[in-house]
Amino acid sequence: MLKIGLAAFTFLIFGGIGAAYAFGLFSNAESNAATAPKSVYEFTMKNIDGKDVKLKNYKGKVALVVNTASKCGNTPQYEGLQNLYNKYKDQNFVVLGFPANNFNGQEPGTEKEIKEFCTLKYNVTFPMFSKLSVKGADQHPLYAYLTSKETFSGNKGDVSWNFEKFLVDRNGKVIARFAPKTKPESPEIVAAIENALK
Repeated sequence: MLKIGLAAFTFLIFGGIGAAYAFGLFSNAESNAATAPKSVYEFTMKNIDGKDVKLKNYKGKVALVVNTASKCGNTPQYEGLQNLYNKYKDQNFVVLGFPANNFNGQEPGTEKEIKEFCTLKYNVTFPMFSKLSVKGADQHPLYAYLTSKETFSGNKGDVSWNFEKFLVDRNGKVIARFAPKTKPESPEIVAAIENALK
């Protein structure tokens, strides 16, 4: 009887601990899922002048999110991005530029230098933000969200190079992703933007 009692007692104690631990794991998973961002517009970013900007300010707009660089073979795409912005901005479209130095050190400048370069060389007027990391151990949470499979089924891992483009709908959901070499004014990007604006 004593052995049975001890066995039952042991089961109750350790079974209870196991159940509590498992419950804790499930609770943490549920908590993490509940707090995980569900939209680009949940993020607050620093703009190129170092001021906080809540991306929810762009809610209701279709956005093209691009990681930029000043010393890249794709840098002339700034012109195409500005042309897109000029063409569609009155239809609630915006380009959001995020300088990044992840690829061969092709964005070495300060925010002030980047702003001057974009403004003077390409007449950029769309919103530009402070430098961030788009991949690696120091990846910014925005880019962790953008590149996640849970965010968009068409995601294929990390950003591969400068000027990769994410199209975001009016609610901040990623609806398309375009390779760095795909030019901003390419038929596929234009068609995707126009379809999202309908």
